[in-house]
Amino acid sequence: MELVSIVESLLFASQEPLTLAQMVAAVKDTAKDIKQGQEGSEDPLPDWVEPLLQVDPTQIQGALDTLISHYDEDQRAFTVVERSSGWRLCARGEYAEWCRALYPGRKPQRLSQPALETLAIIAYRQPITRAGVEAVRGVSVDAMVQQLLDRGLIKIEGRADLPGRPLLYGTTDSFLDHFGVRTLDELPNAAELRRVKLPTADESAEAGSPGTESPQQLTLDSGSEASTGPQLES
Repeated sequence: MELVSIVESLLFASQEPLTLAQMVAAVKDTAKDIKQGQEGSEDPLPDWVEPLLQVDPTQIQGALDTLISHYDEDQRAFTVVERSSGWRLCARGEYAEWCRALYPGRKPQRLSQPALETLAIIAYRQPITRAGVEAVRGVSVDAMVQQLLDRGLIKIEGRADLPGRPLLYGTTDSFLDHFGVRTLDELPNAAELRRVKLPTADESAEAGSPGTESPQQLTLDSGSEASTGPQLES
């Protein structure tokens, strides 16, 4: 029994993404059960069982790469993708509209530009307080933060060691899935934007036009690849 086929069956059967560790455990545990079940039997142990007892993450990764290659060569309508929480089978993007027709009551809701701008600031400078976000945007973000919380794109990370102990916000795994990245480091211009000095609430108030410079650095732009801002869209 080929490891590639086993991995494919695991991905097909799972409703959630699978990590390499989960797939290794499933393969080895099943092979162990087969071997124990053969003890005392006159039938010989299948020769494919022993190798499966020694499977490691590198071999699972190789099986995933093989599946992806096969799907590409055969021009299948689906492939294997890695998300923040593991690997899963997914339909290719060009077939999204047809797949979405199966779920008419779950049409995707695009984020507004203000929500995207708020989300970008949180994504690049997390954990960050609401006041920190407002210092950049120059407007109240209460509604935007609540919308992002309701969508599951951000979460409360704790409280800042500041007067009043304001809440700190950060992104969730759903945020990574929403934008098709595995880690925050895969966000466009991540290293550069994390080094940009953000204005404080006091500095913004003194300037008279809150967040004049930094918002240009944190603008979400889904158009030109030459933009200095992150190329994200909802």
